[in-house]
Amino acid sequence: MADRHQSGLMAIWISLISNIVLTIIKVTAGLLLSSPVLLADGVHNAGDIIATIAALTSSMVSKKPADDDHPYGHGKAEVVASAFVAIVLVLAALWIGFQSIGSLFKPPGEESWLALGAAAVSLIWKQILYVYTIRVGKATNSKSVMATAYDHLADVYASLAAVLGIGLGLVGDRYDWHWAAYGDPIAGIIVSLLVLKLAVEIGRDSIDILMERNVDVEKLAQFEQLLRNVEHVKRIDRVRAREFGHYITVDVRVGVPGAYSIQQGHDISRQIKQCIMDADADVIEVMVHLNPWYAEAE
Repeated sequence: MADRHQSGLMAIWISLISNIVLTIIKVTAGLLLSSPVLLADGVHNAGDIIATIAALTSSMVSKKPADDDHPYGHGKAEVVASAFVAIVLVLAALWIGFQSIGSLFKPPGEESWLALGAAAVSLIWKQILYVYTIRVGKATNSKSVMATAYDHLADVYASLAAVLGIGLGLVGDRYDWHWAAYGDPIAGIIVSLLVLKLAVEIGRDSIDILMERNVDVEKLAQFEQLLRNVEHVKRIDRVRAREFGHYITVDVRVGVPGAYSIQQGHDISRQIKQCIMDADADVIEVMVHLNPWYAEAE
């Protein structure tokens, strides 16, 4: 678990440093080259810095052990950060959409090859970061790393729109296609909708976890199958599980022979807990409730 957490922290640190560098590049290029799309993308990247700092802070908090005030640990700090990233993405989508719609009613600016190069570098860099962080996020089951990855994906969309818009403008200048000058804002509007959809998905997932939604049915079915393989478990009364950021707690109620002693029930509980935790590395706690079972009552 400690190694997984360190991998997640490393991914977020790399993302933070990259966002700072890209923000400087985009804002500087946007101002020097008078490129509204690059400047808007740079402002968007500045918002990413805030979101990444939130993800980094939450990831560091989430590794703190359980205490008297937080007996289930601090894992949901990552979920709070994920919700914050969703809010940042909503604001970014509105910003991109507002700027793009406004550009439709303004005289088109002159595009440059340097602006296209800056946008292309951002696109490639962000795509690499997305692939890296999404792999780390899935491997560590870290909500903050996953949110950071989807934030990178939103940037990929924005940078792709910039590349297409600037590229189309350059082609339009060469062949005297006046309509091509508006390819940038149209692409920006489409991107704003994609980023908004991404934000809604992240936000919905975060809210579900904060509201303690059950884990997916496939994982619950896996837990039930494990319980059926435990000796002396005669009936499965209930199986529940909830996420706490990068880890899961499981709550089971099973029937065991009513004539068993407390010691036998204790041993069965330990066996249930161990088999589930051995089968799923994300599970850190299994709460077991034993109900009496009698053959003649079945």
